[in-house]
Amino acid sequence: MRENSRSWSAARSTRLAAALAAAVDHRWPVVPGTLLRGGRCSCGDEDCSVPGAHPHDPPLLAATTDARMVRWWWERQSPDAPVLAATGGTLSAVSLPAAAGARALAYLAALRLPLGPVLSMPGRYAMLVAPYSLDALGEMLAQLPWVPGSLRYHGSGGFLPLPPGGGLGGGVRWVLPPRPAADGGVWLPEVGPLLGELVEATVQLDSGRSAY
Repeated sequence: MRENSRSWSAARSTRLAAALAAAVDHRWPVVPGTLLRGGRCSCGDEDCSVPGAHPHDPPLLAATTDARMVRWWWERQSPDAPVLAATGGTLSAVSLPAAAGARALAYLAALRLPLGPVLSMPGRYAMLVAPYSLDALGEMLAQLPWVPGSLRYHGSGGFLPLPPGGGLGGGVRWVLPPRPAADGGVWLPEVGPLLGELVEATVQLDSGRSAY
């Protein structure tokens, strides 16, 4: 029993450390997320569209980079909650099926295009990029011949689960970890130079063709 208690306390400490690193070091606003219990989201909504990957109390919680608030949340209010980063303000992302993401990542690395952090989530990869507006994203997508529906865009009003564990039942890890920018925070690439390759990798996966 004592060993289990120590492990539980260590897990809580790790979540707090991850929340503080994201908020203070990376400058990403964070918020406690919901939990998965018996395969269902702790929010109580049986039809929850993002189980384990949305704020625990949306009407009351606003994502923040304030270390004092982060400590209060994870030490007193939600010590077991996963860490969610709010997208749209200081970071955005594009996510795609994991197999397509791995292929795109290998190809982009071969081209020596600078990449930002990359998250592995259950069944998906998320490429973190500099914030983009929906209008700018729409203009870029309009220039492509076809955009697969399995590509998802995490902009204003969205959330991404962060390691360790994350929401979505766990299994969230860094494929490429965040690296500091020269002026502090985390360096993030613009989405434009990456978008075409992410779309192409997803199209090839959907069509059953071998990528690259």
